[in-house]
Amino acid sequence: MNASLRKSVLVGIAGLSLAGTAAGCAPAQAPAAQSAAPAPSSAGAGTASYKDGIYAADGNYASPNGTETVGVKLTLASGAVSDVEITPHPSTPNTKKFQGEFAGGIKAQIMGKKLDEIKVSKVAGSSLTGGGFNQAVEKIKADAK
Repeated sequence: MNASLRKSVLVGIAGLSLAGTAAGCAPAQAPAAQSAAPAPSSAGAGTASYKDGIYAADGNYASPNGTETVGVKLTLASGAVSDVEITPHPSTPNTKKFQGEFAGGIKAQIMGKKLDEIKVSKVAGSSLTGGGFNQAVEKIKADAK
């Protein structure tokens, strides 16, 4: 390609690029404006307002021994957990062991947290009791609204 043809092609490409930007086709500007607007409304999404007080519920979970139940009592103050009490309902010595371990370790994981921030899995070596705890917390959320 000779020099004058190469220059014409480059000038033409540059002109098309500038024309697209001037016509508002620059994709970086539109999404930036759109993503900035929803941020404030989505920041509060997923958090509900709960009444302070003491709430209790039982939750069930499946274990190798069958269905087990664990009792949960939460105290809410200023929208956060200020106390937790676990009432084990074991059906076997093994369940008693794991629910006891769970009861001993749960406070450290949830104290001071908002109700919507609480979802546990393995606590102090107990991996199944958390399912019953989480179920009880869902019941408490409904009661505390």
